[in-house]
Formats: sequence, structure tokens, C-alpha cells
Amino acid sequence: MVVLRREIGDVLRDTRQRQGRTLREVSSAARVSLGYLSEVERGQKEASSELLGSICEALDVPLSLVLREVSDRVAVAEGFQIPDTIPADFVAGLLARGGDRTAARREVEQSDLAPVG
Repeated sequence: MVVLRREIGDVLRDTRQRQGRTLREVSSAARVSLGYLSEVERGQKEASSELLGSICEALDVPLSLVLREVSDRVAVAEGFQIPDTIPADFVAGLLARGGDRTAARREVEQSDLAPVG
């Protein structure tokens, strides 16, 4: 069984470690105690949306990217294959209809793209 708080914690920890940053640096920047951040990263505590936002801001990554990575990990655990990218012709079609990139991205996220595999 997939535990969402563990997946969120893994993604946050992986992001922090790829940046070469310490728990202390990120906890200070996010204004959260070192111990609590450690528990969130280990999947022992569920972070509120406000706390997740603060941690993402401290890591200088959009919350949407963290949640997308978590979603992809959950999908894989459920047996779905996740495509690496959104097809270029799909995005081009959205843009050709007069939308900007932000609107196109939003429409893609709200579309009913079927899982591959």
C-alpha cells in the first residue's frame, strides 16, 4: 500500500539532497523546526499544504512539481507507466487555439490523458 506522506517525504528529501543542502538550511529557510522537517521527510508526519508550500519555497521548487513527482511515483506503484513528456503536437494544438503556455499547461493537467501501458 502506498502511503502518501512517505512519498511526499521521499520527494522532498531527494530534492534537498540533489541540491546539496542540509536539513538545517532548509528548515531555517522554511521556518519549520529541524525535527519536524526530518519527520516529514521520513514520512512520519503529514505536512499541511501551508507547510509544504514553505518547504517548496525554501527549496526553490514549485509545489506543483513536487506534487507531480509524488503523483508519478504513486502511479508507478499502482502499475501505471508514466510518459516522460507531453506530446509536442498536443501542446502545439493547444497553443494554436490561442492559448498561452500557462493556459496550455493548465489544460494539459486537467485533461483526461489515459495511462500508457
